[in-house]
Amino acid sequence: MSAPQHETLFNDWEQPAPQVANPAPGTAPARPALAPINAADKRVVNGKADINQLAPFKYNWAWEYFLKANRNHWTPLEISMSQDVHDYHHKLSQPERHVFENVLAYLTTSDILAMRNIGLAVMEKMSAPELQIYQARQVYEEALHTWTYQHCIESIGLDQQEIYNRYRVVPEIHGKIALANRRLERVMRSDFDLSDRANLHEFALSYFFFAVIFEGCWFYNGFSPIFALQRRGLMKGTAEQLQYIMRDEVMHCAFGIRVIRELLKEEELTLDPAALRELWDEAEATEQAYASYILRDPILGYNAELHVQQFRFIANRRARQLGVAEPFPGAANVLPWLDEQANLRKEKNFFETRVTEYQTGGALAWE
Repeated sequence: MSAPQHETLFNDWEQPAPQVANPAPGTAPARPALAPINAADKRVVNGKADINQLAPFKYNWAWEYFLKANRNHWTPLEISMSQDVHDYHHKLSQPERHVFENVLAYLTTSDILAMRNIGLAVMEKMSAPELQIYQARQVYEEALHTWTYQHCIESIGLDQQEIYNRYRVVPEIHGKIALANRRLERVMRSDFDLSDRANLHEFALSYFFFAVIFEGCWFYNGFSPIFALQRRGLMKGTAEQLQYIMRDEVMHCAFGIRVIRELLKEEELTLDPAALRELWDEAEATEQAYASYILRDPILGYNAELHVQQFRFIANRRARQLGVAEPFPGAANVLPWLDEQANLRKEKNFFETRVTEYQTGGALAWE
């Protein structure tokens, strides 16, 4: 099995330098010069350029993502949660509390999984530093999202041990995490050789699952039960936190789709339609089970059927963006207000809150 590209380059630097005849007293032997980097030699994976040399860029768009992400900085402490405390204890019905708690229970684990996947399975295998540097920012953002969920749970006074353990003890929540772990397990290994075509295809499918389904569908659709409460004037602080997270996830998904498109082009690789069908079917089945549990009792303006229908609609959108067949032809946009949440158009009195509106990201065109 060949060594990862970054190890090969590192080892090149560590090879003993040839001795120079009669070096001057007190001077170290000279190391041979290396050839300059050609940006055309960069690749998404299996590249031949120096992983430590950022420029010249080949993927200028990746550097732009990094710059945009850094203009979009925020923390959960900037948003007041005081009204949410009152809403949870005095206004939410029992079914609404069930929805609220279990959405947070799922999200708390999901973003840690996302952080580990980017850091261990994806970023480590990228061979162009401009790709890695955005993903380093993405790792930070996943950690920030995890902090945000913890902040919401702690602010409202929920039992953290009980909430955090739900992904382990509730089968419908555990099913989504278990599927993600199964799809990502092999490619997380540092010795997963991407010069092997079968492994390369598995990596592309795994990244497809992560960027397109996990982040692009499950996350995007997963916030909607909380947004349904927000639309009725409830749990507005938590919903605003999720709006900021959603903006990050929109960029994560868009970046991932762009990387996959570049990878398939460079490697002259085609994703197996049967394998994609299996991915979509598994994702839909786990989403149906999850929706049936968290929305076992419908809440005003939202139910399990709407949740699953919107998942199918978003899945079709992601497929179009990647240029593959729609998995659920004819699926309707049953939650037309969901995309509005990503725009984060804050219209607040200056004295009520610190306005931390994103400068970029809203211009991303999904269609």
